Amino acid sequence: MVTSSREAFHRIFQDRPELLTPVFRVLGLHLPPEAAVEVLTPDTTEPRPLERRVDSVLRISPSEGPAFLLAVEAHGRRDPDKASSWTYDLAFLSATYGMPAVLLVVCQDRATARWAAGPLLTGIEGWAALRTHPLVLGPDNVPVITDPDEAGRNLALAAFSAMTHGRGQDSPALLEALARALSTAEPDSVAYYSELLEIGLGDTPARHTWRHLMRTVGTFFPGRGTLVEETYLKGKAEGKAEGEAEGRAEGLAEAVLRVLRARGIDVPEDVAARVTACSDPARLDLLLDRAVVVTVAEDVFVAE
Repeated sequence: MVTSSREAFHRIFQDRPELLTPVFRVLGLHLPPEAAVEVLTPDTTEPRPLERRVDSVLRISPSEGPAFLLAVEAHGRRDPDKASSWTYDLAFLSATYGMPAVLLVVCQDRATARWAAGPLLTGIEGWAALRTHPLVLGPDNVPVITDPDEAGRNLALAAFSAMTHGRGQDSPALLEALARALSTAEPDSVAYYSELLEIGLGDTPARHTWRHLMRTVGTFFPGRGTLVEETYLKGKAEGKAEGEAEGRAEGLAEAVLRVLRARGIDVPEDVAARVTACSDPARLDLLLDRAVVVTVAEDVFVAE
């Protein structure tokens, strides 16, 4: 079963197949823009008590050349069992659908990306019967998009960039660029990417930063407890418009404290009381920005 963060990394290829063209360009491969993309079942179960599953399987039919399968996996750590399971999955898919299959692995950290690139060997010492060479996307080859205009031209790639680099030092600039690009996007795109980023960033300080940037209604990921979903359900149940100053201040104050604690920073009682006592959303926005970078809780009040 995939985690929420993993789901976002492979789900975006299903929902926004236009991302495949720039991704293949990053990988040094050619994919005609007219290619048709079809989502297939990721189940690679055979009629035995053995179940395997890849995250997503797409059938890609280029305007020129033969069709092929693209299996997508989001992976967060080294796993010695993947050498055999990924080899099996590719062979099974190719045999089942009668066409070539390739594997794309998405990673958020460089060490995992380097390992996933392989080659992953199956066989005995001194003789590799099979070699698996996954395509890999990670911090070293996914572009860093910090320009709002560039983000606006390709929201899918900008969102993927923000998730891939969400744990790095460029994260605040990436999120700011995407948020600005979404300010002029159509409502459906705003709602979709708002939730996609919140899920894809996982339990990180970047996720808290993203939550306070986005204030929209409607949900593409029901049951995930995202800010968009919470806002929608609260407004529907209480008949109120989200965004009242008092409620927003309380939410921002909670976010400041949660970001500090999530980063492992000790928050003294007097600091917590000072944050929660603040009722000015603009000032709390500033405290939240500082909470992402400070090393001591008291420093959120620096220069005040």
